[in-house]
Amino acid sequence: MSKEKKDSTGTNTLDNLKKKINPEKSGSGKDKKKSKIREYADALIYAAIVAFLIKVFLFEAYRIPTGSMENTLLVGDFLLVTKFTYGATTPRNIPFTNIRIPYFKLPGFKDPERGDVIVFDFPGNRDELESEEVINYIKRCVGLPGDTIYITQKTLHVNGKIFPNPPYANIIGNPLPENMPNPRIFPKNSKWNEDNYGPIRVPKAGDKIIITPENFTSWEYFVMKEGNKIELTSDNRVTVNGEPLPNNEYTVQRDYLFMMGDNRGNSLDSRFWGFMPVENVVGEALAIYWSWDPAIPFYDIFRLIGSVRWDRVGKLIN
Repeated sequence: MSKEKKDSTGTNTLDNLKKKINPEKSGSGKDKKKSKIREYADALIYAAIVAFLIKVFLFEAYRIPTGSMENTLLVGDFLLVTKFTYGATTPRNIPFTNIRIPYFKLPGFKDPERGDVIVFDFPGNRDELESEEVINYIKRCVGLPGDTIYITQKTLHVNGKIFPNPPYANIIGNPLPENMPNPRIFPKNSKWNEDNYGPIRVPKAGDKIIITPENFTSWEYFVMKEGNKIELTSDNRVTVNGEPLPNNEYTVQRDYLFMMGDNRGNSLDSRFWGFMPVENVVGEALAIYWSWDPAIPFYDIFRLIGSVRWDRVGKLIN
């Protein structure tokens, strides 16, 4: 009995000694496996955080879905958009949803300028408070706060001077007659069309807009999009937030831009849905990093790769 006890004690003592000398060999290998998995998981989480920060504050990829900017940008172009140029913002909506959330904006390096190609949060159509879907548009800025826009026979004028057409703009076809109004044009009941438009002033904060019972429907949604309640009372008075407008003048609360597509005859832009709030700016289009024919399905991979427009890859946008 004493011998067995001694052997048993001796064995246990030897095992304990081995564990002290080589502690990493004392386990079954599960700890090492867990450690490797933890390393990979940490690396993935770190990479995801870095990618998220880059996307939010520095650069974002954008794909051209329509032909409204042809031939400056083509359907199937993939762009790199700088978020920091005008000042990056925190996310404007819960990812993968259309639920908008409060956000804050960082200082930018410059303000939008005429001629800039800008990606922005679509503010909604003419007769809706905001877009039902959180979606980004891309257009060229042609009017700054306080500018006067006028289009005659497809020729754009800004502050009384002809605005030069972009180098690759697609402005073809005969202009619509001046006496043929388009009922979809902004403002409502304006009697203009997309080829003969204005003059109209791009609002800036502090501007006064005359609103009367006669043009109430033209400016109703503009005022509501600024967060106000506007009504036409039974005694034919215009009130904002329950108060009559002094001298029928509404004071604009925000700065706006006027945006147009380079494909003037096939672009739903500010001529149709109205002014774009400066605060909706997302970033400036920088360069094309990839381009191919989006009409070719992915399962036809060889033909899709063969459609790559190598002459557009790396092209700066201007």
